[in-house]
Amino acid sequence: MPSGTSSGSKFQEFSYAWRIVVASALGIGLGLSPIPIYTLGVFAAPLSEEFGWRIDQVFAALPILTLCALLLSPAVGLLTDRVGVRRVALGSIFGFGIGLMLHALNPGSYPLYLATWMMIAILGVGTLPITWTRVINNWFSDHRGLALGCSLVATGLFGVFAKFYVAYLIEAVGWRMAFVGLGVLPLLVALPVAIFLFRDTDDPQVPEDKKPQLSVNSVAQNDLGMTSKQVFQDWRFYLMCLCFVAISFGVGGIIPNLESLFGSKGFGRSDAVTLASLIGVSVVVGRLGGGYLIDRLWAPAVAAVMLILPALSCYFLMQNDLTYAAAAVAVLLVGLTAGAEQDLMAFLVARYFGMKSYGVVYGVLYGSFALGAGSGPWLMGRVYEASGTYDQVLGYAGIAFVVGALPLLLLGKYRDFTASGTAPVGAA
Repeated sequence: MPSGTSSGSKFQEFSYAWRIVVASALGIGLGLSPIPIYTLGVFAAPLSEEFGWRIDQVFAALPILTLCALLLSPAVGLLTDRVGVRRVALGSIFGFGIGLMLHALNPGSYPLYLATWMMIAILGVGTLPITWTRVINNWFSDHRGLALGCSLVATGLFGVFAKFYVAYLIEAVGWRMAFVGLGVLPLLVALPVAIFLFRDTDDPQVPEDKKPQLSVNSVAQNDLGMTSKQVFQDWRFYLMCLCFVAISFGVGGIIPNLESLFGSKGFGRSDAVTLASLIGVSVVVGRLGGGYLIDRLWAPAVAAVMLILPALSCYFLMQNDLTYAAAAVAVLLVGLTAGAEQDLMAFLVARYFGMKSYGVVYGVLYGSFALGAGSGPWLMGRVYEASGTYDQVLGYAGIAFVVGALPLLLLGKYRDFTASGTAPVGAA
């Protein structure tokens, strides 16, 4: 629940920390989390045409990214706890941009294609929300949900931009230079902004007179919370893992397949791309609206409502006589959930486990999230190649949304770490 700031100090936390929100938004939006998912569907056709690869072969890059995220996210979380978020984030932005550009050198080798994505995942894993949301959580308390929403909203904004940007580059200069153009974005936009603006609350470069302007509830919260050992003995953590695997499978599987899915329903390529681009609009609404709501309402209830919505999308998309209007509604509902899932995950970790071991805890949870997000596109593409329709796997995705959303209502009330700095396992 909100802590109840006065109207005069309603956005006091943003007075200095807006810099961190802006840097985080650019780092997340041009990072490993949204860029492959939003753009790989656009690259799929030209890669298939030039090299003869099947659609599911192109999307096999996403399970590679998933596996790397699953294995490396906890390590990156631990590394940020040890050496600091800023160093990890800056190095990963650089590595991610360079890695994307290396795709332009592929002579047609499929093993090299997969190996390049593996290298991109290794170099760019620090651009995942693990790093950025840790600093957001440190800077904000009363308006943590809104701040997370403002930073994570970039996944939708840059996702849509990147989709059209890549489509334009492929048409104008070919898919190879499109990869180069895509890789340049984090280097020219996200990296310079992060160098100048992205700093944690304990950074000596942050003016001392700015630190007291933080909410009283968020001062010195870095050391408050449960140890990683305590968290990994807590059933709430494993409940969150299972829920977000299911949700990310549905969302992550649908988004990259939208163009192909609409094509299978009889829509032209132009209409398919336009419909798919609507995802960005609702992601923005989901990020900001979800962030606003979880600052004021019990987050698991907000999560249960927002994360179950795409079950309706799956029902609409399974119809043989799918209309343009129904397709648009389906995309918008998926986008609302895509907009809410990651900031909900970061918010729940901070509220139920605290910030003491945030990096490694969020890293493991994000690895679970990545497991679903990475396997979903490949599985959906595989089923489509085998059956010629997405209807069966859409039914499974609809069930996954229900199974993933409702159990979050079991989490109980938030924990209070301000008194003792930790909480016993199983405490409400």
